Amino acid sequence: MKLFEYEAKGIVSKYGIPIPHGELADSPEKAREIAVKLGGEVVLKSQVLVGGRGLAGGIKIASSPDEAYDAASKLLGSTIKGEKVKLLLVEEKICFEKEYYLSLTIDRSNRSLVYLASPLGGVEIEDLVRKYPDKLLKISVDPLIGYNHYYARQVAGFLNIPREYWRELDSIMYAMYNVMSEYDAELVEFNPLAWRCGGGLIALDAKILIDDNSLFKHSELKEKYGRELSEYEKKAKELGFSYVELDGDIGVIANGAGLTMATMDLILLHGGRPANFLDVGGGASRDRVKEAVKLVVSHPRVKVLLVNIFGGITRCDEVANGIVEAIRETGLNKPIIIRLLGTNEEEGRRILSSEGYSVFSEIDEAVAKAIELTRR
Repeated sequence: MKLFEYEAKGIVSKYGIPIPHGELADSPEKAREIAVKLGGEVVLKSQVLVGGRGLAGGIKIASSPDEAYDAASKLLGSTIKGEKVKLLLVEEKICFEKEYYLSLTIDRSNRSLVYLASPLGGVEIEDLVRKYPDKLLKISVDPLIGYNHYYARQVAGFLNIPREYWRELDSIMYAMYNVMSEYDAELVEFNPLAWRCGGGLIALDAKILIDDNSLFKHSELKEKYGRELSEYEKKAKELGFSYVELDGDIGVIANGAGLTMATMDLILLHGGRPANFLDVGGGASRDRVKEAVKLVVSHPRVKVLLVNIFGGITRCDEVANGIVEAIRETGLNKPIIIRLLGTNEEEGRRILSSEGYSVFSEIDEAVAKAIELTRR
């Protein structure tokens, strides 16, 4: 579960990590009031659960309370990458000389935690790894041993932080480890962690991702679960589907997470873009398939639906009947490409062919056809 910046900062500040003074505003009047309280110069930050909000215009600097009012008037109610801005974090403007990247996350390949540090703060971590691999330091943390203070010395040396501030960095990194452990987090990130003009470190931005499976232990967070989901993701959750919305135009339905991921990979490999991940699971009934098809084809961005079924306990004739019933009920006339193999395959093919649908045995051919149809 993603936390808003103000929520993440509220947590890390309790662990002693320095953050700018600030308050939430839900109106231009409140933003001006906060700016007066903070001395006039402030930064207004849209509270949305998407990345890249700065480049999308979601962060504004104001040099006076009136400018803060004007900026808030423009930001509140605007849309940042599809998410409506309802709250602003209005913070004091901090004078800083350098920006660093510092995070603690999970390295699943090594079954450990890992600190990531870079002198290039403000850069998205994906871009950082790709463009400047030598500017990224990785320190693995054995979960059976826990935090060691020499990690901070390694990071301080890599970032060229003056020796008299090493203890401060150590406190921040140890606090990150405690937040990670006590909140069952998957990521604790400061991008940037800034070096103040007068010396010292401060977290200008903070991001925390919580493991959804741990929310039963965190009652204060459990009630907030699901707020980052799109309209279609919420509906899929109600229907009991494993569904993730993406930004492509080829709808994807398959049975099994591995097969669904492989189908998406093939679409990308052949130059297409998947619109979603939807796994109907093993042994899916016609009703379950019907609801899955209705959900995916109703999305306005989906131009073509690709169904990839490898029937073991899933019966191909049940899948076929579910597809046919979904289209009859919705009346939507979008192309559907189907790959069927397995139990009752012949009957499934007969049902679909009689309705005029294209049925393939090879997934590469089905993917190529789906991509071709999106380009017409």
